[in-house]
Amino acid sequence: MNKPQIIDQALLQQAAEAAAASPRRRKNYNFHTNDGDACHRLLNAIETDSYIPPHCHLDSGKDETILVLRGKIGMILFKPAGEISRTVVLQAGGEALGINIPHGQIHALVALEPGSVFFEAKAGPFVPLSAQEKPSWAPQEGSPEANGYLTRLKELFTTT
Repeated sequence: MNKPQIIDQALLQQAAEAAAASPRRRKNYNFHTNDGDACHRLLNAIETDSYIPPHCHLDSGKDETILVLRGKIGMILFKPAGEISRTVVLQAGGEALGINIPHGQIHALVALEPGSVFFEAKAGPFVPLSAQEKPSWAPQEGSPEANGYLTRLKELFTTT
């Protein structure tokens, strides 16, 4: 039997440091024990220069819930052809601090502050994204276009 684990500021700092040291500039801290578990619960730490490509989860059991515990995240929701349908700033202690994303909704998020950490929950088991869950209009992670696209997404949240 696993022992209870307190989610405290030290754990959030540990996750943020692991993300900062990661080549992808993000890092998961899993509470579930393996990829086959029926429920996935994790901390996801992300730095401002990490690119999470727009994607969706088509499985009707894969609704996703995100709660920001530290920092600030920009959430972008897309229409199927790539037009932006909504943006929202999620911030720890802010007016909006989380979102429930229904399956089939194309979404992306960007870290707006260094050391941002969010809690994520969705049904398992883990299955890599299929080609149908990765829209063709969005650059893939590591592609030459990814950094420019990430910059444009982050600009959606700048105020003048």
